[in-house]
Amino acid sequence: MGELECVEPLEARLAARLGDLRMERGWSLDELARRAGISRSTLSRLERGEISPTAALLNKLCTVYERTMSRLLAEVESEPPQVVRAAAQSMWRDRTSGFTRRSVSPPHPGLRGEVIEGTLRPGADIAYDGPPVPGVEQHIWVLEGAVEITANGHVHELAAGDCLRFRLWGSSRFRCVGSAPVRYALMVVLP
Repeated sequence: MGELECVEPLEARLAARLGDLRMERGWSLDELARRAGISRSTLSRLERGEISPTAALLNKLCTVYERTMSRLLAEVESEPPQVVRAAAQSMWRDRTSGFTRRSVSPPHPGLRGEVIEGTLRPGADIAYDGPPVPGVEQHIWVLEGAVEITANGHVHELAAGDCLRFRLWGSSRFRCVGSAPVRYALMVVLP
C-alpha cells in the first residue's frame, strides 16, 4: 500500500479525537509536545492518522488531557448512529411536574451535543439548582406555546418561534405561562 498504510476506522477516529482535544485547549503542536514530552513530528503524524499510537504514547497523552485511557477509547469506540429513529428515542414523563422529555438525539461519547424535545403542561413550573456541567451551552427553540425561562438570574418570556441561547453557570427555571402546553427543542452542547 505504499509508505502510508490505511488506518482502521477506530484508529482514524482516535487520531481525529486527539487532534480535537488539542484544539479544544487552544494548544499548538509545539505546546502539546512540550507538555507531553513527545516530539512534534510524532504528534503531527499521529493526529493525521499516519501512525498508530503505542500504549506508552497514549498514556502520556491521557495524562496531559486528564483522561483515563478507558474514557479516551470510549469516546471513539463506535461511530454514533447518523439516524435516530423516532421509535428509538426514549421518552420520560414527570407526571408530578407536568414535564415530558424526549431524547431526540441522545448523548454519545464521541459527540458533544444532544437534542431534547420538552413539553410542559399549562402551569408546569420546574426549577433546577444548577447545571449538570458548569458552562453547558443551551439553545431553546419554542415550537408551540409560551414559556418563561430563567437562566443565570435573567428572566426571558418566549413564544412560538423564539430562540434563547446561553451558557448556564447557575440555576434555571422553566415555567409554562400560557393556557396551552409549551413544546420546545433544547439543544445542549457540552463545553
